[in-house]
Formats: sequence, C-alpha cells, structure tokens
Amino acid sequence: MKPIIFSLILAFAASTVFAQTDTIKTRHTDGADADTIIIIKSKKGRKLKFGFGNDATQVNINTTTSDTTYTASKQPGFSMGLTFTRFDIGLTTLNDNGSFTLQPQNQFLNYRSWRSASVGFDVLQISYRFNSSFRIYTSGGFDWLTLRLRNNGTIQRDGDVLTFVPDNIQYTKNRLRASYLRVPIAFDFRTHDDADGRRFHFVGGLDMGLLLGSSFTQESKENGNQMRTGDYHFTKFRYGPFVRIGYGGIGVFAKYYVNDMFDDSPAQKGLRQFSFGMSVGW
Repeated sequence: MKPIIFSLILAFAASTVFAQTDTIKTRHTDGADADTIIIIKSKKGRKLKFGFGNDATQVNINTTTSDTTYTASKQPGFSMGLTFTRFDIGLTTLNDNGSFTLQPQNQFLNYRSWRSASVGFDVLQISYRFNSSFRIYTSGGFDWLTLRLRNNGTIQRDGDVLTFVPDNIQYTKNRLRASYLRVPIAFDFRTHDDADGRRFHFVGGLDMGLLLGSSFTQESKENGNQMRTGDYHFTKFRYGPFVRIGYGGIGVFAKYYVNDMFDDSPAQKGLRQFSFGMSVGW
C-alpha cells in the first residue's frame, strides 16, 4: 500500500515540475451543468485534458476576448479513459451470520474497529451518458481490506482451513490484509449546479472484486517486523451492492458483500464484510 501511495505522490510532483497546469471551472452558454477540468500544458505546447468527477468530452476555447472561456459539452454517448477518482477511505466491519458480534469459532478474528480499514480508488472508467443528469459506468481500480486483530497469535498461511495459533507475544501490529481488483457497475444520477456551482450525486450499483493477494503482518519486540504472503482463504471473487452519496467532490460510501469473506473454511461460513466511509472524487 505505501509504495503505491508514494508512487502516486511522485507522479503528481513530476507533473508539476515539468508541466504548467491550469484548473478551470467550465461553464455552459446554454445554461447546462459545468465541470472542473485540468489542462496540463507541456513545454512543447501540447495540452492534456483530465476531467474530474465526470466525463468532460469536449473543450472549446474562445480567446477572442481578454478572458478565456472553456465550455464543456455533455452530449449523450460513450466515453472511456484513465482516471484517478472515487478515492475511498473507511472502516471495515464483519457481519457474522446476520450479527455484528462474532460467534465463538470466529473470536480469533476479533478486531480493532477504528483501525480496520477499507481503502480504494479507480484508475480506468467506461461510461455511457444518457443526458446531463444520468449515466451508467463501469470502472477498474484497487481495494485494500485490513483487519487489525486484538488477540495475540498468528494466522497460519496456506493451511487447509483458516487456523489461528495463539501465543504470549505482545504485538504492536497484528494485521490481516487482502487486496482486490475492484470492478463496479454503477448508475449515477446528479442534480444541476446550485448557487455555489456544486451538485449532488446519487450512485448505486454492484461492486465486484477479484483477489490479487493476501498477507499477515506482525510487529513485536521479540521478533521485529514480519510479513507473510500466501493463502489466507480470502474469497477469490466477491460481490455485493454499494451506494454513494456526495455533494461537490466529497461524499460517503457503503458496501456490503453478500458472499462469504473466506473460502474453503467451513467454520467461517456466513462471515461477510461491510465497509463504509468517506469518498473523494466523482
């Protein structure tokens, strides 16, 4: 997770060093909604356009006056491209057969609620816009699940079932993690701009995920830092409904995966993941 974040920071820093960036609030001459677009001007004079939150399909530049007017067209149709949006950071909660209290066989997964996280973002998007207010889209991105365990002990990797071996070591970190490729299919409705130039978004759909990898990390005085990657029985494919509600560029999200969190481990049958938190970018 940390190398990915550092890479994104370096990429952003490089773009500011080698390019001139202008941020423009677009406006429509026909009274339609406006969008925020970033124009990056390279040293050779070429321009790259990135639309934040929505698919700004066309930019017309009028330089006949002293002020430059940028007009974004929102005609119906398909759009596709790279993006960095819907950055989610939230909490993860386990639902054990309809209860938020873990059953006895799952007590070894007792976790620190405020330190068990769900983090993700999208990097690719394909959408079809019906009109200025409604579109459907699918996207590709990454999602990380982290459980900070309370109990001292180790979850065995590559076991026949999910197995926890307790010990007397005091761990400052005892963390179970899984990473997923996330592919949502969403219905996105947005209102018209208000007096402040912002709008509400209401999004709902199906979130799907393909397992990329899992690991178990521990930190203690006795053993130092240890990270073990392998099979911890996380489900290879997860799916479930999600909703997003936002105003401007900030909102909230909630996801509930309807299939089991772990595969091939009968004692954990019915244990599912619920995540909620804040989201930036639309």
